[in-house]
Amino acid sequence: MKDRLIKIKEQASAALQNITSKQELESFRIEFLGKKGCLTEALRSMGGLSAEERPAIGKLVNDVRSFIEAEIETLSDRLDKEELLKKLEQEKIDITMPGKKRPLGKRHPLTTVLDELTDIFIGMGFTIAEGPEIELDYYNFEALNIPKGHPARDTQDTFYINDSVLLRTQTSPVQIRVMENNKPPIKIIAPGRVYRSDAVDATHSPLFHQIEGLVVDKGITMGDLKGTLDAFCKKLYGESIKTRFRPHHFPFTEPSCELDISCPACNGSGCRVCKDEGWIEILGAGMVHPKVLEICGIDSSVYSGFAFGIGLERTVMRRFGIDDLRLFYENDLRFLRQF
Repeated sequence: MKDRLIKIKEQASAALQNITSKQELESFRIEFLGKKGCLTEALRSMGGLSAEERPAIGKLVNDVRSFIEAEIETLSDRLDKEELLKKLEQEKIDITMPGKKRPLGKRHPLTTVLDELTDIFIGMGFTIAEGPEIELDYYNFEALNIPKGHPARDTQDTFYINDSVLLRTQTSPVQIRVMENNKPPIKIIAPGRVYRSDAVDATHSPLFHQIEGLVVDKGITMGDLKGTLDAFCKKLYGESIKTRFRPHHFPFTEPSCELDISCPACNGSGCRVCKDEGWIEILGAGMVHPKVLEICGIDSSVYSGFAFGIGLERTVMRRFGIDDLRLFYENDLRFLRQF
């Protein structure tokens, strides 16, 4: 028995010299100290020893076990250090090398101009209002004095989800919701996405952006509308810009108008940009129809107001000389990096 234990110790010592990995070390531990290991087998045979032999053999078994465990621990520490050094060598960073340049993003041209327009109106005392893009027919049409059977409700022009739910065709429903839930004075702009069933081409898209404005208070007149929009145009295009108001018709305003500005490219003398007319249409506006005020619970005999709507895409196209609306949505970096 004694010779067997000495041989196990010698075998263990020899095997430890050839171990080069933690996996091999674990296999060694199982081979010598595991449940079916050679040292465990030797312990099981101690039952056949005499009472006089057991103390000496027991001490020898403990010595061999302690030797193997100590060697395993020492070798494990060494292998851990070697593995760490190897990993550090493989993953070391040369701090003298130039870093990888990560390109910085830019604001989209639509966002740039939207922020500019918003800042102008906020500077004039307007606040921002928002509403759902999936809208009820009532808010998108009926409350805006567009009854059933009106051409604007045509399914060829509007994305209907069902008979009473649709994708909003304008941000005007936000104005209705604000008037329903707030008492005058009201002075808001409602920027956001709108949807119409248009074929995609250079000047049309089924998705585009609008900025609509609303002012309701006592004594609001067409003069307030003209003064506000004239000041807005001068802020946006420069003090030299001229404005022109033309009669028009919108179901939710009365009277209604369209606003033209003198062509920034030719100062009104006529060019390719303005089709030799000297003027460019930029928005529609008008005095809020009394029926719309009454629908929202506002007494039209006491209060009046004006509203206007600006198409963001076409404003940006004029600003940067862009001739194809589709460029805004194609995410072509060659286009976007110009702004």
